[in-house]
Amino acid sequence: MTPRPGTMRLACMFSSVLLFGAAGLLLFISLQDPTELAPQQVPGIKFNIRPRQPHHDLPPGGSRDGDLKEPTERVTRDLSSGAPRGRNLPAPDQPQPPLQRGTRLRLRQRRRRLLIKKMPAAATIPANSSDAPFIRPGPGTLDGRWVSLHRSQQERKRVMQEACAKYRASSSRRAVTPRHVSRIFVEDRHRVLYCEVPKAGCSNWKRVLMVLAGLASSTADIQHNTVHYGSALKRLDTFDRQGILHRLSTYTKMLFVREPFERLVSAFRDKFEHPNSYYHPVFGKAILARYRANASREALRTGSGVRFPEFVQYLLDVHRPVGMDIHWDHVSRLCSPCLIDYDFVGKFESMEDDANFFLSLIRAPRNLTFPRFKDRHSQEARTTARIAHQYFAQLSALQRQRTYDFYYMDYLMFNYSKPFADLY
Repeated sequence: MTPRPGTMRLACMFSSVLLFGAAGLLLFISLQDPTELAPQQVPGIKFNIRPRQPHHDLPPGGSRDGDLKEPTERVTRDLSSGAPRGRNLPAPDQPQPPLQRGTRLRLRQRRRRLLIKKMPAAATIPANSSDAPFIRPGPGTLDGRWVSLHRSQQERKRVMQEACAKYRASSSRRAVTPRHVSRIFVEDRHRVLYCEVPKAGCSNWKRVLMVLAGLASSTADIQHNTVHYGSALKRLDTFDRQGILHRLSTYTKMLFVREPFERLVSAFRDKFEHPNSYYHPVFGKAILARYRANASREALRTGSGVRFPEFVQYLLDVHRPVGMDIHWDHVSRLCSPCLIDYDFVGKFESMEDDANFFLSLIRAPRNLTFPRFKDRHSQEARTTARIAHQYFAQLSALQRQRTYDFYYMDYLMFNYSKPFADLY
């Protein structure tokens, strides 16, 4: 029996509808963000002002997550950027009823999309970024100063990320190696990573970390030699690969910086204007032999009496007679801020406010504040902008310009103004 034309048209229309529907479903699945089809794993870094009990155990991260290695067994291979993510700890503001799994997933996805939309277009986020923004505490816990400090942090991170995107775009695609984290100290109880920048309050920050770790009851009880020559604090590069990646992706990463010219003068005064059994024979003798004409035998024997212009000559010499030192190296080399996404950027110039704000954010004990005492040469005035200008006045305009060029990325990345009007 021959089918009727009307029946054939109906069958064809029905088949077309099925085909279009199947094609639309396939197109929808192909365009869907795969991260929205699977539960998200987000880091456990959250900023809150309310205090909480510190963590007394290491975070779970596999059988070797927290295993320490001796420095001689440090990892030599590159660390992949696929860092494991920690758990998302809820902020203890107001008690809320438990949410269904699907509801929590949708809320998390919505927050993620909102963050991506608000992210500066020029900024690139390093591969090991914690991707965790500041969480604003409840209205009852904030005042105008806290809000101002929070906004200052956002602005500092924005400037740093834009500088990295413009001048160090390739850095964000590199793998993190143990060398990149060799200046980072670990405090596991409060999940803090601190990158040490010498002459920017690092001695007192190490004291604070030791108190946080339960190694001392007060910062005032910790001597200088214990801070710098003891082994109480662990460095991140002494952990195995999994331990490094876990901490980079889930701990709160912070660094403190200082105006580069002031930091340089502070280092010179500390190491060369006072007796020093290391810097005089190692650096002083080499500097005097290379840059001082007719240096006396006594000066060449002891390495004492280096002048600031001679020190700057050494710093700017591409063929230095002795290598670079952490006390005057660039922050961008010490801490790799274009590769490691720091959650908190403090400044030496606003140390008290920034430090105590940070301690509140990590929920440190209320009685712990950043110490104000000067670690060494306590009777000597701290290096200020005025003192730094006096030292740089001993240099020619060309030497000042070349020194500014040497630290240009630090000036740009941390938004410091030009210290002299004739710099370009």
